[in-house]
Amino acid sequence: MASKSAKRPRAELHAADADVVARFFHGLADPTRVRILQFLLGGPKTAGEIVQYIGRYQASVSSHLTCLRFCGFVEARREGRNVRYELIDLRVRRILEMGERYLGDNADRIIACRVIAPSES
Repeated sequence: MASKSAKRPRAELHAADADVVARFFHGLADPTRVRILQFLLGGPKTAGEIVQYIGRYQASVSSHLTCLRFCGFVEARREGRNVRYELIDLRVRRILEMGERYLGDNADRIIACRVIAPSES
């Protein structure tokens, strides 16, 4: 008997799965998470290296790393006293690279869009 969390074949995706696709992109919708992923494009990094690169408090970076782990974007491996993070799916790398290429032609339009403008806190 297959488990509930088993992956469905691509052909079985339905319109209702738009919610799941939106959640996937929501995981990429935070600038800090994108910066972490971009940093990891260069190879595995320790949590301390990520915190130093991002320049935010450790608790904040940890929260973003937890999100990225649960969403399946990164993997954490303990190495002695350190935890090392790395991208676990090359498709994530390709999505980031495609996004950069897309923005090469469309950055002004994205920046000008009032619908997806960053919220002002």
